[in-house]
Amino acid sequence: MTDKKPGRGRKITRRMATVLVGSLAGLLFVAAATTSHGSDLRPTRQQDMADLVAAQAAHNSQARSTASALQSQVNELSNHDAEAAGVASASMASAEAAAGLTAVRGPVVQVTLTDAPLDENPAGVDPDMLVVHQQDIQQVVDALWAGGAEAMTIQGVRVISTTGVKCVGNTVILNGVPYSPPYVVAAIGDQQALEQSLAASRNVQIYKQYVLAYRLGYDQKRIADVTMPGYAGSVQLNQATPVR
Repeated sequence: MTDKKPGRGRKITRRMATVLVGSLAGLLFVAAATTSHGSDLRPTRQQDMADLVAAQAAHNSQARSTASALQSQVNELSNHDAEAAGVASASMASAEAAAGLTAVRGPVVQVTLTDAPLDENPAGVDPDMLVVHQQDIQQVVDALWAGGAEAMTIQGVRVISTTGVKCVGNTVILNGVPYSPPYVVAAIGDQQALEQSLAASRNVQIYKQYVLAYRLGYDQKRIADVTMPGYAGSVQLNQATPVR
């Protein structure tokens, strides 16, 4: 049969064209999807993100630099405060030692004063001439301070330049505590200078005359090393006012 139906052939051709167009569209979609998965098809957004990352990195770097500089300042101030505290502590310790508030040790000149023996009772002599008085102790103390004494004790009790020696009867009162003879005065310092000052004191020489006349006691000696306690009395100023 040679007779053909041209309408059916055209339908087949259009259908095949539709399939091909659809297949091609699908391939293009897949290609676009593959490309967009591998790289951003919106270069503007990619550039914006890169700028943000770079800006944040620069900010972080600046923050680290600032923190490092601040830490250096803190360390410097801490070291300075520690040094200042050390200097202040050393100055305080030196001041306390100079004021007699801390224990010290060193070479000593020691003077011991004693009353006349009990059997010593010469006729016509006032009994007060046979005992050690407050002024006798004070004269020895004054001579030792004048000789450069750096620390001193009376009866083993630390005294300072403002300590007053008081007598009640035949006892000496130090910081409210009574002490009986013999009276021992010890001073740390240059031993030769201390001895020279005692020898040069007119008042000490007068006491030594009483030693010869009435058998009062006076003993002077060097001791190589003695430890003295810190001063425990009051250091309050009653009339003097510190000048700042």
